[in-house]
Amino acid sequence: MPESLYISSFEPNSGKLMVTLGVMEALSRRVERLGFFRSIAPTAADEDDHIELLSSRFSICLQPEQMVGVTHEQAKTWIAAGEENRLFREIVAKFNEAEEACDFLLCEGPDIAQLPEAFDSTLLVCISRELGCPTLYVSSGYGATVPELLENVKVAEKSFRRLQTPLLAIIVNRVDPDILEVAGEVLQKTFGGDIAIDLLPQVESLGNPTVAEIVQDLHAEWFSGPRDGLHRDVAGFKVAAMGPANFLDYLKKDDLIITPGDRSDIIFTTLAAIASKNYPSPVGLLLSGNITPDPSVLKLLDGLDDLAIPIYRVAGDTYRTAMQATAVRGRLHPENECKIARALGVFENSVDVVALEEKIRVNPSTILSPLMFEYSLFQRARRDRKHIVLPEGGDDRILQAAELLRLRDVVALTILGEEKKLRARASSLGLTEKKLRARASSLGLTLAGVNFIDPQTSMLRHEFADTLFQLRKHKGLTMDNALDVMADVSYFGTMMVHQNMVDGMVSGASHTTAHTIRPAFQFIRTPPDVLVVSSVFLMCFHTRVLVYGDCAVNPNPNPEQLAEIAISSVKTAQMFGIEPIVAMLSYASGTSGAGADVEQVRQAVGIAKKRRPDLRIDGPIQYDAAIDATVASKKMPDSEVAGKATIFIFPDLNTGNNTYKAVQRASGAVAIGPILQGLNKPVNDLSRGCLVADIVNTVAITAIQAQNREG
Repeated sequence: MPESLYISSFEPNSGKLMVTLGVMEALSRRVERLGFFRSIAPTAADEDDHIELLSSRFSICLQPEQMVGVTHEQAKTWIAAGEENRLFREIVAKFNEAEEACDFLLCEGPDIAQLPEAFDSTLLVCISRELGCPTLYVSSGYGATVPELLENVKVAEKSFRRLQTPLLAIIVNRVDPDILEVAGEVLQKTFGGDIAIDLLPQVESLGNPTVAEIVQDLHAEWFSGPRDGLHRDVAGFKVAAMGPANFLDYLKKDDLIITPGDRSDIIFTTLAAIASKNYPSPVGLLLSGNITPDPSVLKLLDGLDDLAIPIYRVAGDTYRTAMQATAVRGRLHPENECKIARALGVFENSVDVVALEEKIRVNPSTILSPLMFEYSLFQRARRDRKHIVLPEGGDDRILQAAELLRLRDVVALTILGEEKKLRARASSLGLTEKKLRARASSLGLTLAGVNFIDPQTSMLRHEFADTLFQLRKHKGLTMDNALDVMADVSYFGTMMVHQNMVDGMVSGASHTTAHTIRPAFQFIRTPPDVLVVSSVFLMCFHTRVLVYGDCAVNPNPNPEQLAEIAISSVKTAQMFGIEPIVAMLSYASGTSGAGADVEQVRQAVGIAKKRRPDLRIDGPIQYDAAIDATVASKKMPDSEVAGKATIFIFPDLNTGNNTYKAVQRASGAVAIGPILQGLNKPVNDLSRGCLVADIVNTVAITAIQAQNREG
């Protein structure tokens, strides 16, 4: 029997989509066939913003046309004609069709502000009742006092109770942070434990529109400047009617400037403000009145290679343009990753997701998709936030990943490099060095709360150099050499781990593997019972996660080292909730082949079983016999590993590295790693071709390794 949940609101601007996004994120890690459905959508499915956002982020098992019951126009027509039953029948029929294809179907109710007055809250509750769904109600706390907020929730709860419709939980969104605690206490006291209640704070930046949204809503025409970078949030609006000198006094960061098209003085003043260190940078210019600047101004603008901000033109007068622009509300779009991450961070830090899931009673799925695995990484890392150092602050991908990690509240971060330069680079991410000074904030990454240390100027460099000298002087290292070495970000970051200033390090986006891990070998080292440092990749397929090792560190391991790699890989797999079933790979299965390479694997299996008799491990075994039950039944029918393996240990680096890359490219699997195992403290290497998502996942994994070391 499929499960379902209905998300409803009677109030305009409740931020229902943010709640829908958070619930979908939570469900996606446990549900194999997850569906989304809008009972009444504003447009056709292929034009619906909510469907576009959720389909782009989650593996929804429905086609867009299956995700809509009826459109607003259909609902208006039937309500006006008094055909409520026809409306309900159509929604229920479409809902049941969608539900049959899903293990869980999340249904989102309509926005009442966009429907006729006849479509009141009673009809909204009736939709939920007709669908047979328990309901999560979203109340708007925007601008409300505690008594007003309480009254809104009481009215909603009474409506559901009167119509005998199960109300599962209430989320009050957009609450003034100053009254958040008091409001929570009042609501809990009023409703007791009968209904789960959570409150989300108002986050102004989530409601701020982007330049792109304003351009779209006002049907603005591009005039000059960049056509990209339009996803910056607009913090405020400035109608430039004053002269340039007075206008500058009112300019604030991330303002959108609205001025008539013949005000060349304002255009030049705005561009000058961006180039100046003494004034904040606006996000764009809107030229009103459908007026084109003088030809001399056009010629000047055309001659600028790197025009600082986008300039658009609208037909309306300045007053009308300002009124229309200020009415545009910020929305969540698939391409605005920072805003999505910020929204999810607020939801996950404010809502008791575990309690909510228990109420929904979703049966756990046996499927583990990449998105489910990523979600579980974030959840585990967030439970006991660790401090991770990222030495390669000069790499744009590191700054982007740091912003996403900050917004999701996964870890505490320190980035190595000159703080002023890196913050400027973050705010102008995506631009060349030549453009940095003139265009100060293309994407507006704030990196608020991220710590920066410059190894070149930090007093820690001398302290670290002395520590390194004491550790390596028996190798001939001098104090001067140690001081020079500590200018290297890899050594400096690793020493921070060694000195317990941070819990782990992630590097390698712009350095070789050897450069990243050499310091760890020198002074973090391994526990006494670990023979060798090794690595694994977590290979995330569509339905499961497998462990591949060693694909990055040991070129030609001997039998003892192969056994060590297998044992370390078991510990890593268990750390991430993967049942360890180990296949020691070779070109032969069982007793079917002979040769020095096969014999080495056979010896490694014997050593591993002697050290860990509790392990499910077998080999030598070929890859196809290890992973495919049909092949296993023919080649190794008596093996408890064949056809069931979750950990694959390759006989050498050449085989392992080529295999993981071939499988990754051929299958589309997400490869997370290499994850180093066997060190006293976690240090992990990145591929120089890594994506931002790879960095984010590796940081979360490093944090979990740090938790495990202490646990």
